[in-house]
Amino acid sequence: MSGAFAKKVAIVTGGASGIGLATVKRLAAEGAAIGVVDLDGDRCRAAVGEARGAGAPDAVALPCDVSHGDQVTAAVRSAIDALGRLDVVVNNAGLMSFRPIEELETEDWMRILAVDLLGAFYFTKQAFLTMRRGGAIVNVSSIHAVETTPGVAPYAAAKAALVSLTRSTALEGKPRGIRANVVLPGAVDTPMLWSNPNVKAGLEKIERSDVGRPQDVADVIAWLASDQAAFVWGAAIRVDGGRLTKL
Repeated sequence: MSGAFAKKVAIVTGGASGIGLATVKRLAAEGAAIGVVDLDGDRCRAAVGEARGAGAPDAVALPCDVSHGDQVTAAVRSAIDALGRLDVVVNNAGLMSFRPIEELETEDWMRILAVDLLGAFYFTKQAFLTMRRGGAIVNVSSIHAVETTPGVAPYAAAKAALVSLTRSTALEGKPRGIRANVVLPGAVDTPMLWSNPNVKAGLEKIERSDVGRPQDVADVIAWLASDQAAFVWGAAIRVDGGRLTKL
C-alpha cells in the first residue's frame, strides 16, 4: 500500500459521521490502518466498512464513550493489539448544547467538558504513553473558540480550552517527538450544523457560500498528521472558508 500514511495506524474519534468519517476515509485512502472510535457501535462498525472501502489495509471498530478515561484506555489498547502500533490520533468527538447561561447547571457544563475537552485529554495521555517518535495528534476545535453566538457557552469554552490543550501538548510532546496541532472548522455541512437551533432561528446567519464540506476539514487534518507538516507544532488553523474574517 502506497500513500502518505502507509504502514501507519490512526485513531479517529467521532469517526462514524461528519468530519470524523471524512477523516477516516481520507487517511484510509492514503494507506493508514484505522481505528474508528464512536459512541454508537453500529455506526462505528459501518464506518469500518467505509474505511476498508476507501483503501485502509485494516480497520477496527472501537465503540467508546470518550468521556470515560477507562474506556479510552481500553480502546487504545484494543487498537494497538489489533493493528500493532499507534501513529496518529485525531480528537474529533464533540458534543454541543443550546441553553442560556442562566439556565445552565453544573451537570450541563460537565457533560460538554467531559466529551469536548477531557476526551481529547484522555486520548492525548494514551498517545504519550504508547506512540513512537514521529507521531501526530490533531485536535478538532471550532471557530466558536474565538467567536461565538448566544446559548453555547460550555461548547465555546471547551473548544477554546482545546486550543490551549493543544499548545501544552505540543510543548510536552516535542521531547517525545510527538507533534500536536488543532483545526478550527467554521460552518461545515454536518448534522451538527443544521440541527443548531441558533441556525434554525436565524440567530446565527449562514450563507451557503460559507458552508464547507467535511472533506475540506479532513484534508487539512490529514496534512497536519502527515510528515509533510513535520515542522508544524502547536498551530491553530482556521478552516472556515474565510467566514471568520468577515464576522
